[in-house]
Amino acid sequence: MAKKDASDKTPKVKKRRWYHQLWEIFTMVRKARPSITWWILLIIVGGTAVGAVLGQLIGFPIYVPVLVFPFTLLGAMFLLSRWAESVAYERIEGRPGATGSALGTIRRGWNIEEEPIAVDPRSQDLVFRAVGRPGVVLIGEGPPHRLKRLLEAERRKVARVLPNVPIILLQCGREEGQVPLPKIAKAVQRQKPKLTKVEVAEVSKRLRALRSGRLPIPKGVDITKMRPDRKGMRGR
Repeated sequence: MAKKDASDKTPKVKKRRWYHQLWEIFTMVRKARPSITWWILLIIVGGTAVGAVLGQLIGFPIYVPVLVFPFTLLGAMFLLSRWAESVAYERIEGRPGATGSALGTIRRGWNIEEEPIAVDPRSQDLVFRAVGRPGVVLIGEGPPHRLKRLLEAERRKVARVLPNVPIILLQCGREEGQVPLPKIAKAVQRQKPKLTKVEVAEVSKRLRALRSGRLPIPKGVDITKMRPDRKGMRGR
């Protein structure tokens, strides 16, 4: 059998370890908030020192610090994850499609359209849709005075297909009456459940059929360029 050409060999992809990802997250946060290094050291060293003092008082000078140390690491990781989330939101807030990235952090119980269901080609205002047990949630991105009409138009389209399903309208932004980007996912998830899981599946199916029958988005609006990378949102 002839030997395979060396060029046919596919290079092996080096597996990324968890600590590589952790270092990337830490580096991202440190660029935006340099004090993170000192806060992490304060939690780990300070927490362990408190454990050592407590151990001396109760007669276990070694056991207590060793027991406390893992909890200080958990505290440091919790702080890092919260700051990483905050920095990620700061990096994408104000960019077209940032709302879609925020909604992408919702894990369970919701069917979320990856692309906006409505786009204003002139203003680039967007409407995203999420379907869950509370019903159909339409989330607009843009100034309130323009979004009101765009959201209402989408609400009427959904109501014609699903007249008995609750429809909730939200706006993502920093102006009065809007929900800030870091809080939009929680605002969607906190809506009161009104549908069963079976009904949610049926509603999603009918809305997908409605989506497939629509006209394509007008030329000149490139959604893939408008929306930020979801990996940046999740801190990689």
